[in-house]
This record gives sequence, C-alpha cells and structure tokens, in this order.
Amino acid sequence: MLRLLRNDSPRILDTTHFDVRHAGETYRINLKRSATARRFILRVRAAAQDVVLTLPARASLGDAKNFAERHAAWIGARLRRLPEKTRFTHGELVPLRGIMHRIEHCPGRGGTVWVEPFADIPALGAAAALCVNAELCFVSRRVHDFLIREARRDLGDAATRHAASLGVRIRKITLRDTTSRWGSCSSTGGLSFSWRLVMAPPFVLDYLAAHEVAHLLHMNHSPAFWKVVAKLSNDVQPAEAWLKAHGAGLLRFGPDKD
Repeated sequence: MLRLLRNDSPRILDTTHFDVRHAGETYRINLKRSATARRFILRVRAAAQDVVLTLPARASLGDAKNFAERHAAWIGARLRRLPEKTRFTHGELVPLRGIMHRIEHCPGRGGTVWVEPFADIPALGAAAALCVNAELCFVSRRVHDFLIREARRDLGDAATRHAASLGVRIRKITLRDTTSRWGSCSSTGGLSFSWRLVMAPPFVLDYLAAHEVAHLLHMNHSPAFWKVVAKLSNDVQPAEAWLKAHGAGLLRFGPDKD
C-alpha cells in the first residue's frame, strides 16, 4: 500500500504514533521515519502484533493520518488474522527443537528448568513437560532464559562445526529477537541469530547456522555461496520450506513481557 507524497508537505516533528478508529475499534499506528522512503508503507507485524507506518522525512501528519484511515479496514482484517500470543506460563505449550512441550510449574523440586518426557500418553498435544522450579511469577522469565541458553548452545555447536569444515573463523555469535531475518553475518566475522530457532526442528537450526557460516566466505547469495551451503547442509530446500510454512508461527511465543 503505497502513495506518493506532496513535496510541499510539512514535516512531522516529534509524533511517534496516533490512533485510528474504525467500526468501533481503535488501532494504534506507530510511525517510522525514513530518509530514503518516497512513499507510505504500512505493515502489520506478527511478532509485536502492532501496526507500523513508514513515511518519508517530509511527510505531513495529516497525510499520514488520512492514509491510515483509508486503510483502517485492511489494518483491522490483518490484526484479526494474527495468531494469538502464547506466553511462557504454566499449562501453555511451547515448541523445543520441533517438539511441543507443556510448561509445568514444579516448585520445590531440584533444578531450575528441565525436560521430562511424559511416561505414557502425550498430554494435550505435548510430548514432554518443560518443568520450572521457581515462584509462579518467575516461570515466564525462567522459560525464556532456558530457551536462550539452549539456543546459544545449539547454534554455537552447529556454527563451530560448519566453520571448522570450511576452515574459517567466527569472531563472535550473538543472539537476538529479530522479526525480519533468522540470521546474519557481519563483514568482521560476527554471526547473529534469532534465539527462536531453538523452537524449530534441529535440521532447520543447523541449516541456518550453515547459511550464515557460508557468508564468511561469500558475503552475497551468488552461486558460489549456495554451493558452499550445499556442501555444509543436505537440508537446504526442506529447511527453507519449513521456515516459509512455519517460521512466522514461532513469533507468537514469548515471555509475559516482550
């Protein structure tokens, strides 16, 4: 949804958001200014479950509001299609390495967070329990921290193995909670990944690790780059297909406060 702006439009100063009403609903529109943008760009973000309107630096607040109001029905429809957030709380289901686990509050038991397979029939769609020994108010934080630790270990092991295969050196590995990409590689040899990859099946995480390590040799997506990726991973197409079909779904899981 794009629209050219008038060159004589006054600039928006310090406004960061405004509200739009439609059919009895109110939608918060967050503003993002861009020095390079020439048109309005409206997005509904699945991870944050919010609305962002990107606009050129010289856009007027009036034009921005008019644009959002004209597309209020579209905004409402997209927001209603977003999957409901699943918080890391007792009784909720969360994937770990592609397998659903049910979060169980287990106070007074040894350990902090650990996995216990269900002995008999899987419970409510989960194959195992993610047990948390903490006060109930800290369960969400403990689960979040646990998943990040597991992601750091899995991604570190996979990236190190692939780097050794190519004879390249990783400067550092950073975990983030990105919504637009699963991984990245800097020109200085640093790799960055979304911690949410630990929720995906292992072959997906391993492929993403191989993908970013391959960028240490080729900082592009040339045929030479993909040849290196294919050398490191036999799951390029299955992993890409899984991410296309299920990747966005990982964004709905999160702690009580993002």
